[in-house]
Amino acid sequence: MYILLIISEIHRLKEATKLQTIFGQIPDFRRQHKKLHDLESILLIGIISVLCGAETWNQMQEYAEAKEEFLLTFLDLPNGIPSHDTFNRVFSNLDSDLFESCFMEWVSSLSQLKPREVIAIDGKTIRGAKSSGGKSPVHMVSAWACENNLVLGQVKVSEKSNEITAIPELLKALSIKGTIVTADAMGCHKTIADLIIENQADYILAVKGNQAILQEDIIAEFQVAKPTQKYTQTDIGHGRIETRSCTCLTNLDFIRDLDNWRNLTTIIKIDSIREFKNSDKPTEYSSRYYISSLAATPKDFGNAIRSHWAIENSLHWTLDVAFGEDASRKRHKNASQNFSILNKIALNLLKNEKTNKSGVKGKRLKAGWDNHYLIKTLNLMQS
Repeated sequence: MYILLIISEIHRLKEATKLQTIFGQIPDFRRQHKKLHDLESILLIGIISVLCGAETWNQMQEYAEAKEEFLLTFLDLPNGIPSHDTFNRVFSNLDSDLFESCFMEWVSSLSQLKPREVIAIDGKTIRGAKSSGGKSPVHMVSAWACENNLVLGQVKVSEKSNEITAIPELLKALSIKGTIVTADAMGCHKTIADLIIENQADYILAVKGNQAILQEDIIAEFQVAKPTQKYTQTDIGHGRIETRSCTCLTNLDFIRDLDNWRNLTTIIKIDSIREFKNSDKPTEYSSRYYISSLAATPKDFGNAIRSHWAIENSLHWTLDVAFGEDASRKRHKNASQNFSILNKIALNLLKNEKTNKSGVKGKRLKAGWDNHYLIKTLNLMQS
């Protein structure tokens, strides 16, 4: 019965890879007389091997050679398994913009964004890509759908300061209507706020020193105003107690250049107190400030701002711990950007496979060991 189930699932997977592959629209850029392997097969092996734990080009080849009999049930491999050099050349030279576009189109077919779902925007540097002790040339800005538990898209920037130009590029490629877009201080810019409103979404943007006048006005007002509502949350764990209080103000007459911030409706203050149990560390106090186009309660704002940090824990931390992304040394041409997309495709599939209760790293191991589980996970690629 188990063998029959595997055969049935392989048949469904074969249909999905023929008709609904996300790579079908990517043209083969290689010279005809030098092609030994079908481009779509190379890309699909890339996804499957990363899903099953591969983190290097050599590991892609080793995985495919170990699973060649299985792969031949749904892939045409007349010249055998591609070499690690072939994987390297293909992913290094593949048009990363087109690859990202296909990725976002696929995610769009999977996701069903809920009204007022938080879309967190944040950047991440791949530190291992630096050479000779210099600064890493690889910095990715990603969008994370907090309730769907999906990476919606990414854009590569050369320097962190360029997030100001990368975030609009990412937002233009996404469908964000009806959602709440959150970003740290780097994303607090009037052109970004304009674009979010134009795309029929709302924003919650952190305010820091890069918007010095705005920050000064907000801090001054919270010092004299008396908010009528307050929402407090307490978290206990990891040897500490953290209490966060959220207060809001909607009288914005004191803000200079208010017209620069489209649909600005509310300013928010989050006061945080962090106490450490069984430790000599002193209690930490901090205050953070935000602007928003929303009219909502302090509880709603507190929860939305808290949700933003899911991009750090569910995306960035997972990519580093479960996929080893921060240690990746890939930096030749488009290799790092395209491998990051492979990691995010695998992460989306694993995060949304609900039958196994293991973490992402455990799911990668199970997919590598168990073809039945791998096929079930890959079938999530169908739109």
